[in-house]
Amino acid sequence: MNASRARIVGALLALALCTAFGSGCSAPEASAGKEEAAAAVAAPGADLQSAYLKVIKDVLPSVVQIRASGSLGSGVVYDGDGHIVTNAHVVGDDKTFRVTTANSQDPLTASLVYSYPEQDLAVIKLDGVPGGLKAARFGDSEKVQVGQIVLAMGSPLGLSSSVTQGIVSATGRTVSEGSGGGGTGATIGNMVQTSAAINPGNSGGALVDLSGQVIGIPTLAAADPDLGGSAAPGIGFAIPASMVRTVADQIVRNGRVTDSGRAALGITGRTVLNSSFRPAGVAVVEVRGGSPADRAGIRPGDVITRLGDTDITTITSLSEALAADRPGQRMPVAFVRDGGQRTVYVTLGEQ
Repeated sequence: MNASRARIVGALLALALCTAFGSGCSAPEASAGKEEAAAAVAAPGADLQSAYLKVIKDVLPSVVQIRASGSLGSGVVYDGDGHIVTNAHVVGDDKTFRVTTANSQDPLTASLVYSYPEQDLAVIKLDGVPGGLKAARFGDSEKVQVGQIVLAMGSPLGLSSSVTQGIVSATGRTVSEGSGGGGTGATIGNMVQTSAAINPGNSGGALVDLSGQVIGIPTLAAADPDLGGSAAPGIGFAIPASMVRTVADQIVRNGRVTDSGRAALGITGRTVLNSSFRPAGVAVVEVRGGSPADRAGIRPGDVITRLGDTDITTITSLSEALAADRPGQRMPVAFVRDGGQRTVYVTLGEQ
């Protein structure tokens, strides 16, 4: 008898003994065992549902709907003074807004404090602070982990106080958003990628972990060119909470952004094509006096082909490379001048 057949026979024998003699196999105990097993399976699901419900109860009152003249989006209450953080592309060129909180359908009025399109963030302030307004808690972006369960809260398609669920799919993404369709054209580094559904109207809302902390501001969904540029399901991006706090704190304190934390060369450039009409680098059109590029000897007419370890083929690829770096970093920059390849070291400045 082989081992597999022996196990089957053994199982049948055990069943037969239990049926015939009943010793140690009473029906009530068997039933109790099944109930305990079912409870053990159900408990994790029940605990998770309880966590969801608690987070939604705690955080959703801090998420608002923002209506501008040409757009509708979401925002997060930043402090008890009525400051609300959102996306720059939500506020657009407007200076006044109508804000609806989760606890009331009566819209409130708000005014722009400052918009920072380079990072697609803005802060508005309620003209009058209602009672019970609750500020959200913002987490530490460095502690965000891939696989972490998250909830996205906002007003997708105008459906206020909506919640979707997913996980953190990746961190440290550098994403360039389009300048058409209301986007600012910003290149944003260190973004959080999530599978939670991000739809029009979610922009400026909250991406929240199960401890109830906002870990990001949902900003855009990936576009699938094979679907005519429509949103790719399950691929959304949020500006990390640490960057949100850095920008929002400056706006609240100073009325503007004084320290962007964004690296820059100090040039104006354009994409150039090679003889095969393919992008081949960034031609330097202008070098600002005293900028990092100026100090390193880069001149108008030079064609930048590499920054650090990153090949540069377009102005977008240069922006993305800089977005992943920090001011003060010393980087090799390769470029072509008069047909010859050169490399200089540049200490990056701030945008």
